[in-house]
Amino acid sequence: MARSALLNVMVQAAMKAGKSLSRDFGEVQNLQVSVKGPSDFVSQADLKAEKIVHDELMKARPTYGFLGEEGDEEKGTDGAHRWIVDPLDGTTNFLHGIPQFAVSIGLERNGEIVAGVIFNPATDELFTAEKGGGAFLNDRRIRVAARRVLSDCVIGCGVPHLGRGNHGKFLVELRHVMGEVAGVRRFGAAALDLAYVAAGRLDGFWETGLSPWDMAAGLILIREAGGFVSDFKGSNDMLADGSVAAGNELIHKQLVEVANRPIPTR
Repeated sequence: MARSALLNVMVQAAMKAGKSLSRDFGEVQNLQVSVKGPSDFVSQADLKAEKIVHDELMKARPTYGFLGEEGDEEKGTDGAHRWIVDPLDGTTNFLHGIPQFAVSIGLERNGEIVAGVIFNPATDELFTAEKGGGAFLNDRRIRVAARRVLSDCVIGCGVPHLGRGNHGKFLVELRHVMGEVAGVRRFGAAALDLAYVAAGRLDGFWETGLSPWDMAAGLILIREAGGFVSDFKGSNDMLADGSVAAGNELIHKQLVEVANRPIPTR
């Protein structure tokens, strides 16, 4: 596949940060037995990865804006472009030595995500997409799954954890969805979940309470893989709303409908 100069910059930044995370991931198991525990170490790994991504991207495009999970937003003089970055999506997995985490980089142009890179250094899987150029996994073209009914589908989700609200609302959504599908999966890294939809590994995905950096890169991946993605209202306001539903055209429509069913009354 031929990548644009911008996408190459994003890939290089993600892979450089990924190498740093891989080295730190190798230390996590040793830290599990310490009295202090690995939490402080992981936060440093996160900050280090974001600095690597930030420096690589801003060196290449110093006028672009930058929105990262770990720091304050930087307004660019460009005005039209913004990097949206999660240097370590799946922090809890990383903390527990689970190899399901990623560096996620999205590029926004005039409010639209036009390129995305998601890299899992533990599996050496690199997902890339540019507007109009298709979606790829390690240079192999990917497409969303073609299943047509929810009863045949495996659907991914996020589960609100300690400190997050809407536990009761999620349980209602889960009750509705799991009664219609072949299986529900929770992997713990939203960026990779969206990439898995793009690659056809998951037939669909839904989650609420997300931040822009959790999903920016995944949105363009799914669309370039032939899929559909929206917020829970069926609109294109995912980054502001914090909710996302994704799948192929048919599954996306069914998933939005099922997840939005009202709470049953007796």
